Amino acid sequence: MPTVKLTKRGVDAIKPVDRPTYFYDQDLPGFFLRVQPTGTRVWGVEYRAGTGRAAPTRRVSIAPFATLTPDEARAAARKLLASVAHGDDPATQKAAKGREITVAGLIDLYADEGCFVQRGIRQGEPMKARTKEYTLARLRHHVVPLLGKKRVSEVGAGDIERFVRDVGGGKTAKDEKAGPRIRIIVRGGDGAARKVVRDLSAVFSFAVRRGIVPANPCDAAAVRKTDNRRERYLTLDEVARLGKAFDDLEGEGVNPKALAIARLWALTGCRRDEIAALKWSEVDLDRGLLVLEDSKTGKSVRPLGVSARVLLEALPRDPDSPFVFPAEHGDGHYQGTKRVWPKVVEKAKLPDVTPHTLRHTMGSTAVSSGEALMLTGAILGHANARSTSLYAHVQNDPSKQAADRVSGMIADALGGKSKSKAEPSSDGSGENAA
Repeated sequence: MPTVKLTKRGVDAIKPVDRPTYFYDQDLPGFFLRVQPTGTRVWGVEYRAGTGRAAPTRRVSIAPFATLTPDEARAAARKLLASVAHGDDPATQKAAKGREITVAGLIDLYADEGCFVQRGIRQGEPMKARTKEYTLARLRHHVVPLLGKKRVSEVGAGDIERFVRDVGGGKTAKDEKAGPRIRIIVRGGDGAARKVVRDLSAVFSFAVRRGIVPANPCDAAAVRKTDNRRERYLTLDEVARLGKAFDDLEGEGVNPKALAIARLWALTGCRRDEIAALKWSEVDLDRGLLVLEDSKTGKSVRPLGVSARVLLEALPRDPDSPFVFPAEHGDGHYQGTKRVWPKVVEKAKLPDVTPHTLRHTMGSTAVSSGEALMLTGAILGHANARSTSLYAHVQNDPSKQAADRVSGMIADALGGKSKSKAEPSSDGSGENAA
């Protein structure tokens, strides 16, 4: 076992080797530099795990040669040897940590065994397929690149806070081609950070229940998990600007499917994919209803206002597709609204508006124009006790009439007609109903 003084001069004097060689320090017993025939060098420590001659000899690496100066490596070696003197076994601890699950591995386990609804009337039930898909996509696009290689026991509150800052700052954002006609678009920002930290908290809560970690680091992190502000909704003047943007883009040749989907978001208050993935089998024009097979809250009946029914009746039908808006290519439904919606809000000068804003607009318009909360819940398909009991006996008449009234107001605004006296209230009362 060659012995040298592991200083900069001593290390520089070491010649290439033809087999793995350990060069031990002359001054600090156990401190070594391992040199490979390839030229790779690693600092490390050798020690006895226990007392007496029968105690096994172990070696543990400290760091690659290039990451620490000889003095820094020596200081790290002293620290490790001091822990050995107090009864620790660094090599065994490092091996155990190497076998410990990573954050990426935990997310895979969560995908297989932990994707259940955490609260609400469906608590404990499996997530809906689309909810699970979106949740795992956020975790894998944001969490895995930043924290995926960390062992779960290494993640602390500070790591979570740094993670939220990085996502909010756009560090995980990307736009890349993943195949023919397939792009992966990941947007960061504060909103994405708040969503994904809630997802990550659910993952660590699952790990706590499984005994993988003792505590959820997200609970101790100083991060915002909610917006702490009222939900955005549009006034009817803003709806008029949105309608003009639809008309202008239609004149510019923008895909009519995307514009029809967006108009139906406004006229029905439905969630994004409840319209984009709508099937003709779920449309009952005779009774003026949407009978959704599997919405976020399960099977759901929604009343259709006249304006929405007229729009649906005018749409062409593809005999080879079950979807109201079939994909341009393949067997699925049209998914091009993500490319068109930014053009809509830019032209309407409504940069903070999302498709979900139109759902809140429907609720706010309904309440501020005097519709009962139960009828508003029926229009939006809320899965609470009031709206659930409502479906048992209010199928077509009162809720459909309410949908006619409210969607008629929004349709008039979209068409640029004079607005009704009723506006979504500025005190936030409509927000609570939506």
